Amino acid sequence: MTAPEAANLMSPLALFLHADVVVKAVMIGLLLASVWTWGIILTHGARLRRINAATNAWERDFWAAKDIDAFHEARGKDDLPSARIVTAGLTEWRRSVGLGSADRSGARERLTTVMSAEVEQELDRLSDRLNILATVASAAPFIGLFGTVWGIMRSFTAIAGANNTSLAVVAPGIAEALFATAIGLFAAIPALIAYNRLTHGLDRLEARLNRFADRFHATLSRELERDG
Repeated sequence: MTAPEAANLMSPLALFLHADVVVKAVMIGLLLASVWTWGIILTHGARLRRINAATNAWERDFWAAKDIDAFHEARGKDDLPSARIVTAGLTEWRRSVGLGSADRSGARERLTTVMSAEVEQELDRLSDRLNILATVASAAPFIGLFGTVWGIMRSFTAIAGANNTSLAVVAPGIAEALFATAIGLFAAIPALIAYNRLTHGLDRLEARLNRFADRFHATLSRELERDG
């Protein structure tokens, strides 16, 4: 066998085409998982960048506004976490003021509860499908390893049937088997890196939203004092 022929036999396409049906199924599943993973990475990464940029502008305009009610009337329905936190806080504040109750401490506790719940709800919504990245990152190497073990078992069976231990006999089968592990790592490594990066980004966004909610809570608390 010439060197070019050997190289063609070891190409990714040739390794896939000559693999056992079980190893092929493993490879196809891992490739689909990789495509799914990259779709989640790209969509979530772009959405997180867009939300951070838009939130910067929205919060800057919010704190610069002279009339919070007028600002909320104009931009309270923006599709941003900060806007929904303000809506939740103002709704509870108006309900508490409408009760005419002197229990300002209870009103503050309710404001804290509703805005904290809104922050958690926003984080739950933004973290949707990130668990898929964690699952692929942890499971893909083992799925690839299963394909490798299966392929190596098949290679040894072929050796026993051919009564030939030549490297030329076993090399293709072992290469096909190891290729399954390579695909598993190809799917797992980006998923792991992206999961850590996106989780870090969500943690920073959560801290930012909590700071915004605390500051807005202080503003509404002053309003309660003044009304009282």
